[in-house]
Amino acid sequence: MPSTPALYTGLSGLQSNQNRLNVIGNNIANVNTTAFKSTRMLFESMFSRTQSLGTGPSGRIGGINPQQVGNGSTVAGTQRNFSNGALTATGIATDMAIEGDGFFITQLNGERLFTRDGSFLTNENNQLVTSSGAYVMGYGVDDNYRIEYGELEPIVIPLGQMTVAEATENIYFTGNLNASGELPVTGSIHNSNQFFNEPTGNQAMNGLEDLTQVGTNLYMDDGSGGYEVAIEGGAMATITVDNVEKGGQDLGTFSFTFCTPEEAAANDIEYFGSTMADFAAALDQFLGLDNSDVAGESLGGNILLNANGSMIIFGNEGTAQGLSISTSDFTVSYMGTTTGTPPVNPFVFTESAQATGESVRTSFVAYDSLGTAVNIDVTMVLQQTIDGQGSVWEFVAESSDNDALDRVVGLGTLQFDNEGNLLEASNTTINITRTNGAINPMSLTLDFTYGSEGVTAFADSASTLSVAAQDGSGIGHLVSFSVGQDGLITGAFTNGMTRTLGQVGLARFNNPGGLEDTGSGYYRVGANSGEPMYTTANSLGTGRIIGGALELSNVDLSQEFIDMILASTGYSASSRVISTTDELMDQLLLLGR
Repeated sequence: MPSTPALYTGLSGLQSNQNRLNVIGNNIANVNTTAFKSTRMLFESMFSRTQSLGTGPSGRIGGINPQQVGNGSTVAGTQRNFSNGALTATGIATDMAIEGDGFFITQLNGERLFTRDGSFLTNENNQLVTSSGAYVMGYGVDDNYRIEYGELEPIVIPLGQMTVAEATENIYFTGNLNASGELPVTGSIHNSNQFFNEPTGNQAMNGLEDLTQVGTNLYMDDGSGGYEVAIEGGAMATITVDNVEKGGQDLGTFSFTFCTPEEAAANDIEYFGSTMADFAAALDQFLGLDNSDVAGESLGGNILLNANGSMIIFGNEGTAQGLSISTSDFTVSYMGTTTGTPPVNPFVFTESAQATGESVRTSFVAYDSLGTAVNIDVTMVLQQTIDGQGSVWEFVAESSDNDALDRVVGLGTLQFDNEGNLLEASNTTINITRTNGAINPMSLTLDFTYGSEGVTAFADSASTLSVAAQDGSGIGHLVSFSVGQDGLITGAFTNGMTRTLGQVGLARFNNPGGLEDTGSGYYRVGANSGEPMYTTANSLGTGRIIGGALELSNVDLSQEFIDMILASTGYSASSRVISTTDELMDQLLLLGR
């Protein structure tokens, strides 16, 4: 006969299938949600009414099973499917997808949350955040761009605001030095007019007179039988040298003031000395002259104050070191109290010899630790050809950006065998003085054995020398970045350099199904999820990170539609149980009429 339990049994079926339809509907609604994980509902039967416990077998009966009538179904639980969704490329650098079991780590309102949704972007502080504003957590770098593993912190990508520079340390040369070239005989020689201590031209200048003293003047022939003051003592005379060329290259401007150290400090000028000997020594360094004995050889450059009162400038050997000096390149001005007017051209130069010898010069730009460009010239000069043994060359490294007066920043030799191969190079490290706050001195290594090329010394029509490669770079600004499979964020700068900016952190759970869904693609630690294991990509089973891509929803629409049909059928069948029980109860009531 009909009973009310049948009504409740049907009702439980309606409720169970309705909940299943709710889950299916949620899955279908999120079919296009980034990294959404589908959920399935699991049913279980409710308790049963026991009408008989049954009996065991005996000699007279084989045994009777229990008699139980079920009371319907109920929801056993939901199970989230954390299998990976398909990946799609977006081309957006801030987008990331995980191919594995890991979770991105985020911080929202002080709470640690986890997500698979890698549709990130940067905020006004250049911090990487989710679309709902949670900070994406990872590991930063130290001053040397090495990852600092330890405390998780928000990832920062300072596009357009971060700058880097790298000091040049190595210069690699290539070329061929003409072993059949002319051996040097002399450097360029320039003679000045004579100077005298007396206005009569009787006592020749010896270079040791203190020109800071009033009345200690230098005189020169005025060309008409008389003598005029060339440099007035005590007038703080300044000699300016400009437009002098070396190997066709302008050497810039140099000023020398005859003064005391106190006068130099009071007028904020560099102190070099007070005599013509001091001037000659400073001019020697400005012109980059050198007669140092390097491996038994000398380039022959120096300045001589002659006994007749003239100054002779001996340039370095080698045509590439030849000096071009004109009378108009030297001018005099007065800074202190004076009784006269300086001459237009205190020095009248004549060239008595031109530089000879096979040589070649190359110029390049290096960078100090602050990214400041430093111009450097390297000149090779043939020194010896040894019968049956090869050739010896001397190199001179010069820099107009050396913050010391001397242009010469390095001297060394190259020795080649009788087959043109480099045997030995000496003094290949050069040092450049820097006073701009960069590392001082700036040290460079000149490498003449670049790969299979390098520098050779075969007979040729002319020598060649050039820079094949070098490290270091000037200042560059961060313009783009990329994320590697290990989560390392690599920044690209306008100067061609790359630097590690940080690393994306990942978390893994022993039971991700135990995580609590908080909405917006976030999960928090649940009672049955286990504690998060913080690590990085490609470790502890987290999987790899794919930059410029997103993970799609793992909802299987075909499966959802099948499940929806089954839930609909179950719902209809349960409603049929209720309607049938209702009809039977109506029939029972009719019997009493």
